[in-house]
Amino acid sequence: MVMHPASSVVARSQQSTAAVAKLFADSELGPLLERVEHRLQQELQSRYECLAPILRHGVLLGGKRLRPALVLLAGGAGGQISETHVVIATVLEMIHTATLVHDDVLDGADQRRHLPTVNAKWDQQTSILLGDYLFAQSFYLAASLGDVDVCQLIGEAARQVCEGELRQIHSQGDLELDEQAYLSIIHGKTAELCAVACRLGAKYAGAREQEIESLQQFGTALGIAFQIADDYLDLWGDVGQTGKTLGTDLLQGKLTLPIIRLLSVSDEQQRDAIREILQGPAAIRLERLQPFLANSDAAIYTRRRALDFVRQAIDAVDRLPNSPARQILESLARFSVDRQF
Repeated sequence: MVMHPASSVVARSQQSTAAVAKLFADSELGPLLERVEHRLQQELQSRYECLAPILRHGVLLGGKRLRPALVLLAGGAGGQISETHVVIATVLEMIHTATLVHDDVLDGADQRRHLPTVNAKWDQQTSILLGDYLFAQSFYLAASLGDVDVCQLIGEAARQVCEGELRQIHSQGDLELDEQAYLSIIHGKTAELCAVACRLGAKYAGAREQEIESLQQFGTALGIAFQIADDYLDLWGDVGQTGKTLGTDLLQGKLTLPIIRLLSVSDEQQRDAIREILQGPAAIRLERLQPFLANSDAAIYTRRRALDFVRQAIDAVDRLPNSPARQILESLARFSVDRQF
């Protein structure tokens, strides 16, 4: 994998965090991501002038471009990168952005990546239709590759994302949700797109089947680590740094790992009090839970579990030949839990 100075596109705050940009500063990922960025802008255009600002805004919401980066890095770790990788990276980023746009409606969030959400800037109807537009355009672009395997793998990943989101919605208020069920949900809603990004990146670089499996395992573990970290930041993050509305999971009645852990280690009296808070007014749940969280190991445990999956990710790619791409993947795994813990 030949190394080149990174493009300025990686450093732009609305498209990538400074920490991720630093990871890629000396790699060829910057110019490749710039090609993905250009392709995204090409795909998200309309001949109708009134739609242009909505589509432009949608391009900005994806943030770190993690999934495109995984496609390209898995390609670099597994063989040779081609234009097919740029197309696959663009497809997966559009699918990811579609899920974010829909998530913001479900969560009632008004900020993402330091920008107003589509529902805050326009309305919920626009958000829902923009998400639908992104899904439709992504599958149209995937079909342009003329490869049924790509369409099937991406379609299955998108289905699992929706399944995970549906399971999460229907588990809202379920105070019996355990860690195993939680991990199964986030495997679908978050990790699956990371896994398919790595699988497709490796496959279309000519990697051997064992290498493809290793990179897919990396993507799964990385996605779970990222989601656990995000769930941590939803409770203890700095809105100025995360660019997200805090406490949205509690507002929606979603049980995430810190709360699952808190309930599991509390005595019966504390558990009854916590359950009462979780079933009470949504707007004050975070404030009322803070003393219980502060006196538990929920934060430490959440970090430890995230680190468990970081180790799994690094172990998966440790089987691959050493390369600059593999080194960046390992750094990316570490970064997933170092963002603000």
